[in-house]
Amino acid sequence: MGQKVNPKIFRIGTLNQWNSRWFSRKDYLTYLRQDITIKRFLERELKEAAVSQIDVERSATNITVIIHSAKPGIIIGRGGQGIEELKKKIVTQFLAPTTSLQVTIQEVTDPNTSAELIAQSIVADLERRMPFRRVMKTAIGRVERAGVRGVKVTVAGRLNGAEIARTETSSSGSLPLHTIRADIDYAQAAAHTTYGVIGIKVWIYKGEKFKQDLKNQPLAVEPASAGHRRRPNSHKR
Repeated sequence: MGQKVNPKIFRIGTLNQWNSRWFSRKDYLTYLRQDITIKRFLERELKEAAVSQIDVERSATNITVIIHSAKPGIIIGRGGQGIEELKKKIVTQFLAPTTSLQVTIQEVTDPNTSAELIAQSIVADLERRMPFRRVMKTAIGRVERAGVRGVKVTVAGRLNGAEIARTETSSSGSLPLHTIRADIDYAQAAAHTTYGVIGIKVWIYKGEKFKQDLKNQPLAVEPASAGHRRRPNSHKR
């Protein structure tokens, strides 16, 4: 199972939490569409800001967008003008005028341990027509110097302009995909080159997390259904 699914989704509810945190019965489709369009808009608008993750939190009338960036100064701008312009664009294009929007910036302290930022750097190098083996080796070296436990990079497509597409993989260290307590960051991206699209996948293993490391994180609890209620322990003879 660990080899076939997204490692971050595989660990939701234990190590990872949802990027969109809200609950709605009637307006679920509307809110989901808004979240997707807002995230895609921010990814295009903040392409140079090294954005690794975008979270959305909702209450009754408020929306909070949390942007994790390695270059927060590009987003904030002088005197916070960048954030104000970004908020105006989001409200006018995607939200109702009565909705209260708050944009929060969180700095990524170590970009070399973020799979999304490593994938973005590989995309930029491949689109500049750099040899893919050198790009993979450079990316893995950067991640290793950050002190992680393991890393794997996979590229697939018409590598170096070859006529036949193929897949190349390079890895270092360990990568226990089946161990749920293993903190594995995963990202995938696509480089648009003159020869076609090259797919990129990055896995970064940061170590294991145990219960004492997750005390401050809220865990998702699945409610018991009416037909499968838990019964108290009883011994019948």
